[in-house]
Amino acid sequence: MLTKKTASAAPGAARRRGGAAVGHLGRTLDRRAFLKHSGLGVGAGALAVQLPYSLIGAAEAAAPAAARGSGEAEVKRTVCTHCSVGCAIDAVVENGVWVGQEPVFDSPINLGAHCAKGAAIREHGHGEHRLRYPMKLVDGKYQRISWEQAITEVGDRLLKIREESGPDAVYWIGSSKHNNEQSYLLRKFVSFWGTNNCDHQARICHSTTVAGVANTWGYGAMTNSYNDMQNAKAMLFIGSNAAEAHPVSMMHILHAKENGAKMIVVDPRFTRTAAKAHQYIRIRSGTDVPFLFGLLYHIFQNGWEDRKYIDDRVFGMDKVREEVLAKWTPDQVEEACGVPEEQMLLAARTMAENRPSTIVWCMGQTQHSIGNAMVRASCIVQLALGNIGISGGGANIFRGHDNVQGATDIGPNPDSLPGYYGLAAGSWKHWCAVWGVDYEWVKSRYVSQEMMEKSGITVSRWIDGVLEDKALIDQPAGNLRAVVYWGHAPNSQSRGAEMVEAMKALDTLVVIDPYPSATAGMAAMVRKDGVYLLPACTQFETEGSATASNRSLQWREKVIEPLFESRPDHTIMYAFAKKFGWADEFVKNIKLVKDAQGWDEPDMADTLREINRGTWTIGYTGQSPERLKLHMKNMHTFDVKTLRAVGGPCDGEYFGLPWPCYGTPGMKHPGTPNLYDTSKHVMEGGGNFRANFGVEKDGVSLLAGDGSASKGAEIQMGYPEFDHVLLKKLGWWDELTDAEKAAAEGKNWKTDASGGIIRVAMKNHGMHPFGNAKARALVWNFPDPIPQHREPIYSPRPDLVAKYPTHDDKMKFWRLPTLYKSMQEKLADISREYPLVMTSGRLVEYEGGGEETRSNPWLAELQQEMFAEVNPKDANDAGFRNGDYIWVESPTKAKLKVRAQVTQRVAPGTVFLPFHFSGWWQGKDMLEHYPEGAAPIVRGEAVNTATTYGYDSVTMMQETKTTLCRVTKA
Repeated sequence: MLTKKTASAAPGAARRRGGAAVGHLGRTLDRRAFLKHSGLGVGAGALAVQLPYSLIGAAEAAAPAAARGSGEAEVKRTVCTHCSVGCAIDAVVENGVWVGQEPVFDSPINLGAHCAKGAAIREHGHGEHRLRYPMKLVDGKYQRISWEQAITEVGDRLLKIREESGPDAVYWIGSSKHNNEQSYLLRKFVSFWGTNNCDHQARICHSTTVAGVANTWGYGAMTNSYNDMQNAKAMLFIGSNAAEAHPVSMMHILHAKENGAKMIVVDPRFTRTAAKAHQYIRIRSGTDVPFLFGLLYHIFQNGWEDRKYIDDRVFGMDKVREEVLAKWTPDQVEEACGVPEEQMLLAARTMAENRPSTIVWCMGQTQHSIGNAMVRASCIVQLALGNIGISGGGANIFRGHDNVQGATDIGPNPDSLPGYYGLAAGSWKHWCAVWGVDYEWVKSRYVSQEMMEKSGITVSRWIDGVLEDKALIDQPAGNLRAVVYWGHAPNSQSRGAEMVEAMKALDTLVVIDPYPSATAGMAAMVRKDGVYLLPACTQFETEGSATASNRSLQWREKVIEPLFESRPDHTIMYAFAKKFGWADEFVKNIKLVKDAQGWDEPDMADTLREINRGTWTIGYTGQSPERLKLHMKNMHTFDVKTLRAVGGPCDGEYFGLPWPCYGTPGMKHPGTPNLYDTSKHVMEGGGNFRANFGVEKDGVSLLAGDGSASKGAEIQMGYPEFDHVLLKKLGWWDELTDAEKAAAEGKNWKTDASGGIIRVAMKNHGMHPFGNAKARALVWNFPDPIPQHREPIYSPRPDLVAKYPTHDDKMKFWRLPTLYKSMQEKLADISREYPLVMTSGRLVEYEGGGEETRSNPWLAELQQEMFAEVNPKDANDAGFRNGDYIWVESPTKAKLKVRAQVTQRVAPGTVFLPFHFSGWWQGKDMLEHYPEGAAPIVRGEAVNTATTYGYDSVTMMQETKTTLCRVTKA
């Protein structure tokens, strides 16, 4: 069993077939030696989280050594590729080899700190367990092939499917590990292929957040920042375990706590974050709406709501108030979520009497069949307290992967083009103009205009796109025949037992990834051929930008050249574009460069400039590569709390130019640190709620009240979004140049390619281009305009299903039939057989599906086995003890063999499993199914092998946080 990273075994040594491995690579190390070997000086990065800011600021002398060997050292500034915090790293390179690293003490985000994953990041630059060259499955075993053969064979197979069944028969799964430029290019790539059947990780982590938040107040993103939490007086975490999922963020959180902020953690499990809380509240998984509306009950009952704020800036709160006071009395709240009145009152009082107060949520809240309702309930609490649009308040939504925010903003979404432009003809024409291609040509790539404007299948349901009755699939192509996994972990998706059946049924399966991922092993387990593995680079082998959770963009320098035969993702895209016959259109406005291997590579800086020319909606237009690189070089000039530069070449700008950064780069908008903040001028990062839903509803104005516009606005009342008509009515049209007039005629602020409408509104008149409206507590276009609690499909409380039933079935929803009530009714008594709630979450040592991090020997040493946390009562009832192997079985009959951790972290009736593992299949190690030498060091059961059916009624988010299981001794 691997207990230390030892020197006794050579690379590729035998691994323990039990989810862990035999030690290899390097000598046994203590903590200090480990940090030194990783390129960290005397544990500085790990210890920085415990240092006061004054000492961190004084640590600038800990710069990389000038040289660490015979060659001259270079320092390349990059950003950690794991979570969304955005920790900066200085990589030390000698003779093309990554030999050391330092956390960037100047970074206003990580302040010289790392978590375990960040401290071990250099291991990706050596890549012992990487996918080294293209491979194909031949008679059940992976064999090496050339890149030329791979592009030819994969291209021919996909083109044949396209010819026989149409472009919608191929499904493209993008990646939240792609940088912004690659994410953007992949959406363009899929559009030119002729389908909207594309998606990426955000669907299964925060799609309910994006939809719920955007439909409440305008933009689907974190409103404030990790740094701004230092200004909070109270913090409510619900479904967020920041201490493990976003460890470096805890610096800012604990600094707020040290300054007196009250901390509340609401979670079914007593997490490491809960251990830091003033008040821990345990709720039943899936009951966030009763809890949040239970808070509102006490807020309304005690008159703690901000009435002026609500009157001026919120629509529909009166209807919410009526329902909350009538429906969510303390007894009803306790019945649903298990929290007694005194705990609810204390939490409500803490949030109300310690303003500004902020709320944080993550996948514990989003991954439910009513995830959109839970998200909106969180928003409504903050609107009632007047906490949105103020420093120290906000909805601080911690995203998962390093660029999941950016990939969501401008990447391969099935329901929109980059920048959330949607799929209507006007959106297509806007982007075709940016791309420099003819709209009619792009339309011709699709089966029809109807399919061009129809949202595609989501990644959470591609399984059903393969296995569902063809007659029930809402696309002419019928079933999916090929799937391309381009940087996505299959073990992060639910219903894994059915997924292998879908993999088996495909004509072609392609994996493009630095690591073979669980896809390779799962596919080889059930197939003999038709699977291709193409090695992509990590983000350290290319350059480009990434968007952190707080909407700040950072530019990564290339650290090293691509390892082995791997290629950057955008280089692979261009190679396939040539094969498919539209390479010229793909890079019409983007420069090509020759890489070190002679391949044509689209230039990443040029790609960002194209993004800048088109993404007006969310303000991805001001962050030119030149401005971002300047920020990376001058991190020391940015204030830690405000993120604003004080003097220097970036004076007055916010770090990373957090979107929206409006107008052209030349307009010099500073970025927006806190969304909807009326206390600042719009050219200082201020704003208000977006007028995105009309100007009135049922005779009631949706525009903001008098005096509620942003500071310095010429019109201090509500107003609609700007277009050419409004500019003319206000008499401001002649403030445009002649060239701007030509571009802006007939357009609005989102489609004016000159940026003139934005410039005149913001710079000349202090007005927000998207208008000034009220946030919506009542979202009339959602299935439940006021959020409703509905029991999960697999409910542990059959007594509450009749009281809180799920939605009616939908026969055409994201192109597929989707079951709700019929399945819930069928499963009404399932909890008799499977009485325990099964939920999942993160560990500090691993990230996402875990393939990268479980292949890292430093991290593999820290967490060596898959496990399940089980309460002592349930363990005693089942007859096993701590450390025993147990079976966790779900209603799908899938069984997971894991170690038991018997602990009171979970309550009786709940079982917790981490979701980072793969490489075992229902008790059997899958090592033989991986390419030789490319299996992760630590392998274990994937919790999602056993998760069940259930999807959000707006976004098709999978329900992974609340299903059922039973446990027995193995």
